[in-house]
Amino acid sequence: MTRKLKAAIIGSGNIGTDLMIKMLRHGQHLEVVAMVGIDPASDGLQRAARMGVGTTAEGVEGLARMPAFADIDIVFDATSAAAHVRNDAFLRERKPGIRLIDLTPAAIGPYCVPVVNGEEHLDAPNLNMVTCGGQATIPMVAAVSRVARVHYAEIVASIASKSAGPGTRANIDEFTETTSRAIETIGGAGKGKAIIVMNPAEPPLIMRDTVYTFSAPADEARVAESVATMAAAVQAYVPGYRLKQAVQFDRIEGLTIPGLGAGLAGLKTSIFLEVEGAAHYLPAYAGNLDIMTSAALSTAERMAARMLAIPA
Repeated sequence: MTRKLKAAIIGSGNIGTDLMIKMLRHGQHLEVVAMVGIDPASDGLQRAARMGVGTTAEGVEGLARMPAFADIDIVFDATSAAAHVRNDAFLRERKPGIRLIDLTPAAIGPYCVPVVNGEEHLDAPNLNMVTCGGQATIPMVAAVSRVARVHYAEIVASIASKSAGPGTRANIDEFTETTSRAIETIGGAGKGKAIIVMNPAEPPLIMRDTVYTFSAPADEARVAESVATMAAAVQAYVPGYRLKQAVQFDRIEGLTIPGLGAGLAGLKTSIFLEVEGAAHYLPAYAGNLDIMTSAALSTAERMAARMLAIPA
């Protein structure tokens, strides 16, 4: 059998628990050996114990005291932006070579969207998975950007209110800031803007994302083809990711974008997406959480394969 690296998950909420189940079912180069929380009564910790995963309800301090800690190579943090800063400092002081996959908007390390720059930062000690909205929409901005220069990109991520836990609600500001920066640095837009909407509808609606880009004039067929190709690439690890309708185009003249210029002419591209979750642990409507755990696991598997010197 191929040797697997040992991993721990900090955060026993929805994201951490879903990630644990995904790793137990589909982990190729990773074995989850510890689930870390702060509430011993949480469903995540109780479920982990039933599934044979080591647990602690004493946070990262408890993780450091677990016998398995000496063998852990990769840690996933599914807590909050503020907590991640503390967790990273604590773990790195005790184990300098440890790798962290950050599922919060803390953005200590470089951004990673697997289909766009998944191979670029696999040696980074701390890798940031941006946000759920970023994972869903940045591939589309990048798809347009590889055909034409994108002056401006704006994304609107609409998620079911029931799929937004305490961590998500506590990180709204960080969500918009981190996603906006990543739209520029990874997506290739000159300026990016991100908006999140928590929809209270009943029954809950699955994640919907709208991407608007304003780019230099370009061949519409080439842009549409690039978008379709990128969507298929995301579907390789998030099967419920799909284009809701055909890409729409508008020719724009005389547009003014603050900070970028006036009298701009180019192509407005509108892309409409939906993300249905795999329902491993979370409801199918929680595609926003599913795309984060799927992207994190996909990235960590690549990282582990490199660390184990396994050919791609």
